[in-house]
Amino acid sequence: MRTTLHPAAAPARIGDAGDVRKNRRQAALAIIRGETKMRFIICGAGGLGSVIGGMLARAGEDVTLVGRARHMDAIKANGLRISGIYGDFVVRDNLTCVTHPRDAVGEFDLMILLTKAKDTATALSEAQAIRDRVRMVCSFQNGVGKEDRLREWAGGDKVIGASTIEGGVLLEPGHTMAGLTTPTTAYFGELDGGITPRIETVVAAFQNAGFGTRAVADIRQVLWEKLMQIGTASGWSVSTLGLPLTFPDGLEVREGAVNYIALARDFLKVYKAMGYEPQNFYAPMGQFREFDSLPLDQAVELMMKVGVRFRERAKASGETEGRTSMHQDLHRRRKMEVDVILKPYLDQAAELGIDVPVLQYVYGVAKVQDSVLAD
Repeated sequence: MRTTLHPAAAPARIGDAGDVRKNRRQAALAIIRGETKMRFIICGAGGLGSVIGGMLARAGEDVTLVGRARHMDAIKANGLRISGIYGDFVVRDNLTCVTHPRDAVGEFDLMILLTKAKDTATALSEAQAIRDRVRMVCSFQNGVGKEDRLREWAGGDKVIGASTIEGGVLLEPGHTMAGLTTPTTAYFGELDGGITPRIETVVAAFQNAGFGTRAVADIRQVLWEKLMQIGTASGWSVSTLGLPLTFPDGLEVREGAVNYIALARDFLKVYKAMGYEPQNFYAPMGQFREFDSLPLDQAVELMMKVGVRFRERAKASGETEGRTSMHQDLHRRRKMEVDVILKPYLDQAAELGIDVPVLQYVYGVAKVQDSVLAD
């Protein structure tokens, strides 16, 4: 029988740091061996949150989903159906569904925030009900700076850095589709640098759930490179594809791939000026080393091949949309996270005195489109 993790995940107290480090290391090893389980609560369990929560629950972790009533009611009645790149199956065990954090029972090892950025304030206000019952907090939301906001809310010692490129779409209440992953699809690290036993524990749980996951010493670099990745993919999608086309539709056209590389290189100018070198954390989606070093023609050919692979994978998995989350919002006429995804790099470019005309143009197009979308 698997036991619950809680004591080993508790924050260290003055005077017992050595014992706590030892306990956390043992807990991490126990997770790897499958001897213990963690308790997760996911605030904002829509498409992606349901994929992550469902996969963790399927692997034996204890998961509470906090989401909208229709979705939660459907899961309670019929289980959570996950289709797409991981197969097609229903998860019933180890899942608890609530519509408000106050209804969640017990203590939790990790709270994952997965609402849209515009809903963060409301989500954290509601999560006050469990703040003292969670031992770690992280965010898989888009953007940078969210961790500092979490620190203000939860206290610095509770917050860990986290990043994922996983994609999930809620097809209907109770049914989510996993549409995107990469060989390494999630990263965790301490915000002030380094890898600790509690990070290793979370990494082990995600690995056991089937997600390629790594611990990293500099999670903030991962966050900035992920923002470069989703900024390129999302900005290109909403400015190049319009409403009817999908990601592979645009990349399979040479001119579309040229536009993609041009935007990526604007992001790269800023990223490198910040002192970073591209690491391809989310390869093959993010091949920024190649975008930076290859001649234009070769970089374009590379992205056209990515488009072909996307098409083949979509056919194999039954995926129909093939859109970034920001492009999905545009397609569904919902407000996009334009400022969250694109503006941080524009602000850095202005501060560093770097000219980024392609990024500036894409941002302008996205803002015009966003101005007519519903909240």
